[in-house]
Amino acid sequence: MAELTSMINIGREMEKKLHAVGIGSAEELIHSGAEQAFLKLKGKYPSVCLVHLYALEGAICNVEFNNLSQSRKQELKEFSDFLKN
Repeated sequence: MAELTSMINIGREMEKKLHAVGIGSAEELIHSGAEQAFLKLKGKYPSVCLVHLYALEGAICNVEFNNLSQSRKQELKEFSDFLKN
């Protein structure tokens, strides 16, 4: 299994947080998906924000989070906004 830090956008701090919510490898993050991983993170770390969600999606898609498509960013923003309400 590949380490989380082998993925783009995932540093040591994000890796620690993901491990704390039960996601221990790149494969587990991919299987979980960005939204579900973000939900888990949000439950334990309420301060995680939209940028974290973008980073997770970018890691899964193997792109810098700034290079996600505008339509995907909008979908993720709507998901994040929904969780706030």
